[in-house]
Amino acid sequence: MEMRVSHAHALAGDLGYQASASFSGRSAMKVLSIQSHVAYGHVGNASAVFPMQRMGVDVWPIHTVQFSNHTGYGAWRGRVFDGPAVAEVVQGIDERGVLGRCDAVLSGYMGAPEIGTAIVEAVARVRAANPDALYCCDPVIGDTYSGVYVKPGIADFMRDRAVPTADIVTPNQFELDLLSSLPTGTLREAKTAARAVQALGPRVVLVTSLATDATPPDAIDMLAGEGGAFWRLRTPRLDLKAVSGAGDAIAALFLVHYLRSGSAATALGMAGASIHGLLRQTAEAGSTELLTVEAQDEFVSPSVVFPVEAV
Repeated sequence: MEMRVSHAHALAGDLGYQASASFSGRSAMKVLSIQSHVAYGHVGNASAVFPMQRMGVDVWPIHTVQFSNHTGYGAWRGRVFDGPAVAEVVQGIDERGVLGRCDAVLSGYMGAPEIGTAIVEAVARVRAANPDALYCCDPVIGDTYSGVYVKPGIADFMRDRAVPTADIVTPNQFELDLLSSLPTGTLREAKTAARAVQALGPRVVLVTSLATDATPPDAIDMLAGEGGAFWRLRTPRLDLKAVSGAGDAIAALFLVHYLRSGSAATALGMAGASIHGLLRQTAEAGSTELLTVEAQDEFVSPSVVFPVEAV
């Protein structure tokens, strides 16, 4: 079921959350985003930064790689940065005396374990300056279609260091399987796997692109868990060409809505509505790249919202 609305306030009102895009008179939320970047297209920071900015967030991006385009094209140019390069930029920000104003750290594709180490150390710096700051880890490892596509050691680093450090993790179903070492073919199994990941350290788990035996063939689910409770958001499956970067965008959207609402259910509903709007416009245009700029109003005022169901 879907509901067309004129503004995100309809969903926000149902969830008891003020989602207004107007923040006059208030200091902008600040997020340190450490992940890959491409010049052409929208993956990594190129997918996550603008939606957060469009929502009124002051983003401090640090790139772990700088490529011409994402690697799915089969050819690209650019380079992967090393851990010291990432740490040096974090140190420079720290020397400005502003880490105490940082509300959250967001991380995605890491490239190498040493970059992961630099990210975990950056989280420690931010928490030392602001103990209330959150760390949202998008544990990029692979997907159902490609399998594991990161370098050796990254999956182990995610499970052993990054995920236990995080407050929020946003795996897809393939990554949930790997992190939990459990099957997720049924909704009950997916919830058990999510609890196993929470037991590693994070208090909030968002599972994206979830398909269980309870998911209709023409739909796709997302599952959020917090405090022993779980919520599901079901959206229509789109006729979408292979695109990259949707996971990076949903992690960013979920983080911002969670920071503002303090509720995984609310963040699931708002972020899910926005990502569906982005993907729907991309599908309608037949684009192989996310239409992040063209669909920007979906980030602050999604045109279609869906019910959030306790499961």
